[in-house]
Amino acid sequence: MISVRTKLYFSMENLILQQFFVFTFSERHDKMCSYLYFSFLRGQTMDSNFFALISRMRYIARWGLMRNALPENIQEHSHMVAVLAHALGVIRRDIFHQPCDVNALATAALYHDASEILTGDLPTPIKYHNAEIMSAYHAVEDLAVQKLLGMLPPELRGTYADVLAEDKDGDIYPLVKAADKLSAYIKCIEERKAGNNEFLSAEAQTRAALEASPLPEVQYFLEHFIPAFERDLDELGAIGQ
Repeated sequence: MISVRTKLYFSMENLILQQFFVFTFSERHDKMCSYLYFSFLRGQTMDSNFFALISRMRYIARWGLMRNALPENIQEHSHMVAVLAHALGVIRRDIFHQPCDVNALATAALYHDASEILTGDLPTPIKYHNAEIMSAYHAVEDLAVQKLLGMLPPELRGTYADVLAEDKDGDIYPLVKAADKLSAYIKCIEERKAGNNEFLSAEAQTRAALEASPLPEVQYFLEHFIPAFERDLDELGAIGQ
């Protein structure tokens, strides 16, 4: 006889998942019982909520305190950050001839806001209001990451832990943060072009922060690619022109 029980202890300090299987395994068992038993022995679970939750990124709106002409969710934002992070990595590798794993960079960018599926998007002025709030929010983010990882089969957790956890001392983190900032700046440009002046101050502040960046990849992108975001479709060159 094998017993199965699941208890979840959730606190700001830790996330502990304890599992005990309750299962009666007699000699006359059906195929489902056999599958469950051997899945348990291999450390597997029947299913996982991880990717179903990841797909809900599209329901989490960004810029909650601002009037938006062009609403944006964190799924759209994460895609753009991944595109920009990959670009910054390619610039580092091919323009400045420095080593860079552009695939790892793009993957980290895709998941950089995954914790917000559980926490929501906290507006930047609140998140960075003071050190105490920022520290508490980072603790909640870490907790959300651990909860997401706990939904995966054990064999997959190591890979996704590397993706979801932000290694602030590594080479990837600064480029992902820079791509995040570039995405915010492009959002401000698009809102201004749509006739919305709500983002003018954010645009100026974000531009100043990007110009102050020590990363040459950021300066290269600002010089060579950002000007095109001011153009309309005809100016960008439609098919047939």
